[in-house]
Amino acid sequence: MKKEAEAETDTAAAEKDTEQTTDTQTQETEQEPVQESKKEKKLFKKDKVAELEKKISELEEEVAKQKNAYFKAYADTENLRKRLQSEAETTRKYRIQSFALEVLPVLDSMERALAVQSDDENIKNYVKGFEMIHDQLVAVLEKEGVKEIDALNQPFDHNVHQALMQEPVEGVESGIVVEVLQKGYMLKDRVLRAALVKVSE
Repeated sequence: MKKEAEAETDTAAAEKDTEQTTDTQTQETEQEPVQESKKEKKLFKKDKVAELEKKISELEEEVAKQKNAYFKAYADTENLRKRLQSEAETTRKYRIQSFALEVLPVLDSMERALAVQSDDENIKNYVKGFEMIHDQLVAVLEKEGVKEIDALNQPFDHNVHQALMQEPVEGVESGIVVEVLQKGYMLKDRVLRAALVKVSE
């Protein structure tokens, strides 16, 4: 009886050991896939992070390119706007230039006609009429910025004078304009026509 009880105890203990071993094996078997699954998740996360970082880097490069293109286009547009504005201002400022160049020979002819002296009363009356027309024409040109270049008795300036001849003049130092052969004119700050002059040696 005692032996039977001991045998049963041994059997129970053996079964218990077997169950424990089985449980341990089962736990280990269950833990292995869990650990592998964790590793896979970590690797997946790392790959995903690397992929996202690469995408961010690509997008940042694209943004930088687009910014550069925008700033370049903006600068080109600004330069074009400034150039067109400058051209428009220049055109507005000197709009009368071609017309004034056409009118100056007429003004020269009128001045030559007015320089003729006559004792005839009829001619004197015509001269007065021409003088009025001449003065009006000069006033219109001056209003638009066309002014005569002051040359007589002035030092020769190659920017506004054109010397046609030189001659020694007593009592006058060298390089002085002694005679104006054809009047010169400025259009605002631009030479419209240089004055043709005689200069002292």
